[in-house]
Amino acid sequence: MIVTREALLTHAAGHRDRGETLALANGVFDLLHVGHLRYLQGAAAEADVLVVAVNDDAIVRQLKGQGRPVVDERTRALLVAAIRGVDYVVLFGDLTVAPLLEALRPDVHCKGTDYTVDSVPERAIVEAYGGRTAIVGDPKDHSTRDIVARLQ
Repeated sequence: MIVTREALLTHAAGHRDRGETLALANGVFDLLHVGHLRYLQGAAAEADVLVVAVNDDAIVRQLKGQGRPVVDERTRALLVAAIRGVDYVVLFGDLTVAPLLEALRPDVHCKGTDYTVDSVPERAIVEAYGGRTAIVGDPKDHSTRDIVARLQ
C-alpha cells in the first residue's frame, strides 16, 4: 500500500499497539532487478511489517544525475508495493532517510550488502532510539547503473 508519511505514522502506531515489529528499507528502486527483490525479501524477514521508503524523482536526479530516474516515482512506488512482503511504501524527498527514521523509529533499519552495520550513515540515529540495523540481501552484484550502461 502506498501511503503518505502522515498515514504511515498512523498505521505504524496501530501495528505497535498490536505488538508487531516494524522494519524500514529504503532506496531508489529504479529499473527493479533481482538485487532489489532479494534486499526487500531479506528486509521483510527482519520484522512483522515492512515499510519501504522510495526516493522521489527530484532527489534521484540529485543523487544519480541527469537522465535518472529512468522510471518515475509513482511507477517505482507501485512496483515496490507489489512485491510480496512489502506492507507500506512511502515516497520521501530528503537526501537521506534520517528524518523518516526519526519520525517512524522502526525496530529494524535494513540496508543492503554494500554496507556493514558500522558504515550505515544512520546507525547512530537508530541506536539512539533503541533500534537495530540489519544488513540484508545478496552481494551487490546488480545495479541499475550497470543495466543502463548495457542498454546504451
